[in-house]
Amino acid sequence: MAPPAIRFSAPDPAALAAHDGLIVAFADLALDAEARRLDRLMRGALARVVTAEGWEGLAPGEGLALAFPAGLKAAAVLLVKLPKKAEAAILRKAGATIGKALKPAGALVLARALRGLAPLVEGAALRAYGYARRAEAPKAPGAIAFQVADPAAAEAECATALTLAEAVHFTRDLVNDPANILTTTEFAARLEAMRDLGLTVEVLDEPQLEELGMRALLGVGQGSESPSKVVVMEWKGAEGAPLALVGKGVVFDTGGISIKPAGGMEEMIADMGGAAVVAGTMRALAARKARAHVVGLVGLVENMPDGKAQRPGDVVTSMKGDTIEIINTDAEGRLVLADVLWYAQERFQPAAMIDLATLTGACVVALGAENAGVFSNDDPLCEALLKAGADQGEGVWRLPLGPGYDKLIKSTMADMKNTGGRYGGAITAAQFLQRFVKKGQPWVHLDIAGVAYTAAETDFAPKGASGWGVRTLDALVRARFEG
Repeated sequence: MAPPAIRFSAPDPAALAAHDGLIVAFADLALDAEARRLDRLMRGALARVVTAEGWEGLAPGEGLALAFPAGLKAAAVLLVKLPKKAEAAILRKAGATIGKALKPAGALVLARALRGLAPLVEGAALRAYGYARRAEAPKAPGAIAFQVADPAAAEAECATALTLAEAVHFTRDLVNDPANILTTTEFAARLEAMRDLGLTVEVLDEPQLEELGMRALLGVGQGSESPSKVVVMEWKGAEGAPLALVGKGVVFDTGGISIKPAGGMEEMIADMGGAAVVAGTMRALAARKARAHVVGLVGLVENMPDGKAQRPGDVVTSMKGDTIEIINTDAEGRLVLADVLWYAQERFQPAAMIDLATLTGACVVALGAENAGVFSNDDPLCEALLKAGADQGEGVWRLPLGPGYDKLIKSTMADMKNTGGRYGGAITAAQFLQRFVKKGQPWVHLDIAGVAYTAAETDFAPKGASGWGVRTLDALVRARFEG
């Protein structure tokens, strides 16, 4: 679903009195000027709120709602705790408080006194998201009208934030869609539709992948009725070698012959989260006309058990030419990425390369749902990504690489095994991928297994798909790759 409609208008007392949805005002230790005007209509109710015990215990960015306030037609008034000189992270959290409280009747936000409106608007747009495929699905959140001193300036200030929010919603929809709807073919079609934004999009089918030698990727999907594909998206907003973004797109992962336990397998609709983040990032870059050259490549497959499916003990040959002994068919994402990483380097000679994948349960055990695991062979690139994640409030944590871990994926019958066993599983997966990164190629691997699809709501998303990573990658492009 798209973010709610966002509008900006000049302060209007008549609109305030007539609004029948949610009204939002701000206060810290005392009411701001806009809140005081609202307080007069409410006969002092807001002034009592900020002196109540419950208000003192609120963290900045949180709020208290008063239902059916006297003196107004509004269904509720939300008073949000916001310091006068709030940092972007607090403004974004305050926006999320608004977005979470948003109902179909919409909201009127008294924001004339605020400085730094964009993070607030971004937080509201990000949190106002819902996904359902019920016959009577919940009604979409209504529009949010921000009353500001200069509507035209506010609209210009918030344009990029709204573009990013739309891209995050696009990513969430991809991840939340069930696998009988988001097949590899449907996924590729949605990416092809982004040509309307100015992206160049190319879809490579199975005969082309076979000709390229992508037997590692093709082996994963050979047990499925859904054909394997690689989709290449390019945004050429500048000259020079591109940044390459590579995403794992396993539209459903049963584990293959090494089948997963039934409990929780339905969440494997999200195993294409890395590809969805790459797609959402490319969408954001094209929509805002980024002055950067970026290519996004996603490997789309389905991992199913079948008479044609890959078996433990098989040996496959990658596009690079290295052979891989299949120990566990559920360690399939790294096989997809291996071929797409190699193809990205062979075709584009990128200035830097970042891959994203819901790759290992081991990363979830290590970092939970708070941080993505980061592995890199290039300190400056890694540090830039860590900063971008911190600035956007998207958790990232660097984990080690080292030759000692290579021993765990050593094979006696092939160049490597596709899994190193239980211990250090996220690291051995990264070590495997590093074998498909050319010497001197700056590279970051992001294991997003814990953050792409969460069992509980976060500050900026309901439970399910989070859209984690789109904003971080956009910020990285802006800081490091735009001219």
